[in-house]
Parts: sequence; C-alpha cells; structure tokens
Amino acid sequence: MPERPPNRYLRLLERIFLSQYVEGAREVVFHREDIARAAEQLNLKLPSNVGDVIYSFRYRQDLPHSITSRAPKGEEWIILPAGRSRYRFAATALSTIFPASGLVETKVPDATPGLISMYALNDEQALLAKLRYSRLIDIFTSLTCYSLQSHLRTTVRSMGQVETDEIYVGIDKKGVHYVIPVQAKGGADRLSIVQIVQDCAMGAMKFPTLTCLPVAAQFMENQVIALFAFDTTNTLPAILSERHYRLVPPDQMTPEDLEAYRARID
Repeated sequence: MPERPPNRYLRLLERIFLSQYVEGAREVVFHREDIARAAEQLNLKLPSNVGDVIYSFRYRQDLPHSITSRAPKGEEWIILPAGRSRYRFAATALSTIFPASGLVETKVPDATPGLISMYALNDEQALLAKLRYSRLIDIFTSLTCYSLQSHLRTTVRSMGQVETDEIYVGIDKKGVHYVIPVQAKGGADRLSIVQIVQDCAMGAMKFPTLTCLPVAAQFMENQVIALFAFDTTNTLPAILSERHYRLVPPDQMTPEDLEAYRARID
C-alpha cells in the first residue's frame, strides 16, 4: 500500500519550523503570519481557521519526525504562546500528558444530576459537570473547593490570549487559599503541558496572593476519570500526583470497596 501524503497542517508546520530552526536551538519563534506565508510557498490552501494548525499539534496529532528528531536528547518540542499572534517551539521533558496504565481506581458515588448527564453537549462539558457535582476536585486535592468561573478567557502578558476550562478556589485546614485552574479533555483530544503553563501564568496574574495548584482531567475508557495535579516550582510544570476515579451509583459501593480503601497506605 503506498504511503499517504503528509496532511496540509503537517506540511505547513514543518516548513515554518525548518525555515527558522538553527542546529542546537532550544526554542524556535514564529508568527501567525508565517502560516500564511508557508501556505503560499507550498501552494496550499490557507485554513479558514489558521489557529487550528497550532491547536491540532498541541492536542490532537504528533509533530512530524522532521521536527521531533531535532529536539535536544531526552526532550520534546511543545508550542507555547509567546505574545499576540506569536508562538515558540520550546524543548521540554514533558509535552503530552497521558494517564498511567495500571493505576488503582477509586469508586466515588456519582452525584451528577440526571438532567445534566442527559443534556451535556460534549465530552468536555460532561467531564467538567461530573467534577463539579461529585466534588472530585475536593476529593483529589484534599481541599474544600468552590467553582468560581467556567471558560475564563483572558490576555496574559508575554503569552497573549489564554483560556481555562474552569477555575476553582479552595481552602485547606490551615486556612491557606488556593486558585485551582482546571483543564478537561475528552474524546480524542490530549492534555498538553502547554495548557498548564498558561494556567500558571493566568493564576499568577489574576490571583497573585493565592497558591496556584493546576489540575487536569481526562476521560479514560469506560468513563474512568484521570486527575493530575502539577508542581509549579520550576520553569515548567511537572506532574505532582495522579489518581483515577470511577463514578458509580451509590448501590454499587460495596463493603469490600470501603474496606479496601481503609487498608490503602495513601
């Protein structure tokens, strides 16, 4: 079977990267208008939504080998915002966030109202609703949390416009206040460390006096929910903890389940 030709998005991004890359570089900066320029050079139709080229390689498909092979050893490229209509490839140890296989599941009684489950318009909306109504952010972080705002769009200096799926505020037993930006992905979309970097910047700008604890959520097979928390003390965030939860009707919580949870070390 003959190989399929590279898709249009792949060819555009490859042209942009290779035209700017210098051997040994740890970042490659480009502008939104470079996408139009590459389309003209390659005689390709410019996508109606130019930003979807970037979105696609952040959350849906892998970068081509011609780009990944030029990353420093042991690192990968991510595409970060770098200001208004400006982006940069940056080398990092962690790019796409995947749920770990074989991690123990925890059953939690499902408190999502039936009407919400019936009429959620997409996987992301359904996931955010399940997190909210079943108090999974509280359970996962061991904080008392409240949803403050959904789908916050704001402009962050040096990044441009960023969007956070949902923002919680929380408080711990010592009285420390937290801002908890949450990113949610369902279906074929992937979680990217880019979103966590943006959430950290948003938290520092909008809530400078609160401790920022970014969280990401991903639907797995059979509606299991993977939750991640991130350490933000270094230049780029790193995964601090991961847990998997299965929402079940209350009558599916068995005495054996509860006994097993009491016996867990952590």
